[in-house]
Amino acid sequence: MDAEPLFDLPEASGGPDAGGEAPASCAEDARTLEAMSAAPLADLVHPDWVPALSACEPTLRSALRALAAEAHDGGCILPAPSRLLRAFSRPLGEVRVLVLGQDPYPTPGHAIGLSFACSPAVSPLPRSLANIFRELSADLGVPAPATGDLSRWADEGVLLLNRVLSVRAGAAGSHRRLGWERVTDAAVRAVAERGAPLVAILWGRDAQSVVPLLGTTPVVASAHPSPLSASRGFFGSRPFSRANELLAAQGAAPVRWA
Repeated sequence: MDAEPLFDLPEASGGPDAGGEAPASCAEDARTLEAMSAAPLADLVHPDWVPALSACEPTLRSALRALAAEAHDGGCILPAPSRLLRAFSRPLGEVRVLVLGQDPYPTPGHAIGLSFACSPAVSPLPRSLANIFRELSADLGVPAPATGDLSRWADEGVLLLNRVLSVRAGAAGSHRRLGWERVTDAAVRAVAERGAPLVAILWGRDAQSVVPLLGTTPVVASAHPSPLSASRGFFGSRPFSRANELLAAQGAAPVRWA
């Protein structure tokens, strides 16, 4: 089931099924982001995440204010504000697998706040996600999912986390200097330091930069699923079955990837 946004204000950017349409009102997004920047942390993320993110709360609020200013100036912020912190909408204690992405899809209507995932309305799929589904089918012998909405993986305890949680429409990597990396570093440390079963799936060098934060967490690493690199080690890497094997070795149940 798709988790409801914790911060329930009107979305001006359209819901996750908005297809490729432009935002209805950047001004409304700006007001929402300003309100988020002042809201209690427990209203923005699941309460289980509050202790983990408290140390970087000033950075998180600074990033939200910067996004509000950009939206006020007419910038289209993706994903929609109520989806921005969606990776933290489920309990920290339920995380079994970490899948780390880079930043959200920069096409309006695609990003839904979970790394690599996209709106069910998106067709064709983003090419990296299509390659992930191709490897899933080859690895587990299952049909590719019908849509790019990976909410069911999140329900299974897969933390689908981007290193950078926002992007300006049409400008990949545009929010890498807002401080999001400090927030997501704190999240990675928190899941690694619980002492509970965990596997990290790290595709590409950007994701693999967090290895020092993971301690003894088993890592499944390969090239990124992007069309530019998938043939250089992503295809054939069997990340899904390997992650389940590593979970079993820790006494944890496997993830139902299909």
